[in-house]
Amino acid sequence: MTRLAVVSGGLREPSSTRLLADRVTAAVTDRLAADGVTVSTEVVELRRHGRAVMDALLTGFPGTELEAAFETVAGADGLIAVTPAFNASFSGLFKSFFDVLPEESLSEMPVLIAATGGTERHSLVLEHAMRPMFSYLHAIVSPTGVYAATDDFGAVDSAGGLAERINRAAADFTRLLTSCGPRVRRDPYAEQLSEMRALLGGPD
Repeated sequence: MTRLAVVSGGLREPSSTRLLADRVTAAVTDRLAADGVTVSTEVVELRRHGRAVMDALLTGFPGTELEAAFETVAGADGLIAVTPAFNASFSGLFKSFFDVLPEESLSEMPVLIAATGGTERHSLVLEHAMRPMFSYLHAIVSPTGVYAATDDFGAVDSAGGLAERINRAAADFTRLLTSCGPRVRRDPYAEQLSEMRALLGGPD
């Protein structure tokens, strides 16, 4: 069983960001299923956690529902992360969620990045904002992301169109997931305790 977490940073309902997240997720699950892999997916819709994320930023303590969202992400074998683009970067809500996500939650986790925006001018958000952030969080970022402008939705599929870009990104992400295998979740506190015991000469 491969567990996929999907983080959608859309700020409206319905949301083009969620629409893109659903299409990317469907493409990935279809490819994994074709390879005989059973997949479970769980979506974290950040719009519903907006106030909780802000409270966690201000107090340092997440509420129960936000902790459940953290567990969904940290317990996954892979992550699909999709944000709307604002001023050539990710949304504040999207960034804030990953700011309060517990340390090492994404360590060694394969991540497929995707974004939506009004025009193609924001497409570099994938490489200039999202990829550096997830690399900093010790994730393994898939080489191909997906950017969708407003005009991509409802357009007739053609060479280089959104459907083709999604399929290409899904293929690369599926290969990454397969090569990484089931993810072993890190426990930084247990690691630090083990290191401290070793320094003090006690039993591991």
